[in-house]
Amino acid sequence: MKIDPVAETDRRRRLERLRTVATWLDDRFQVPGTNIRFGLDGLGGLVPGVGDTATAAVSAWIVFEAWQLGVPRRHLAAMAGNVGIDWLVGLVPLVGDIFDIGFKANRRNIQRILRHFDYWESEAD
Repeated sequence: MKIDPVAETDRRRRLERLRTVATWLDDRFQVPGTNIRFGLDGLGGLVPGVGDTATAAVSAWIVFEAWQLGVPRRHLAAMAGNVGIDWLVGLVPLVGDIFDIGFKANRRNIQRILRHFDYWESEAD
């Protein structure tokens, strides 16, 4: 089977964009003096309801992009579950904020997409 170089370039570009968004949502910032990382998802949780829903919408976009890229349904279902759990637990004040920092639904979802396309890289861990 011949690989279309244009399609492959587009897929790699889209995957890199998804990784960047996931990094901003889950790992962009670090608590000084620790290895604890958090992102806009954790910060959004500080605005009850609205912040969690807004970041869940961006997380849902990642799942939608995965669907457009051809990720199998079983992976999409697991990814949607990650987003749903993140959103639901995130609605609980304080507990949800702590959960967001540890669960990292977007990073989990990006790892699933990268594994599907055999683009697994150690830096995606």
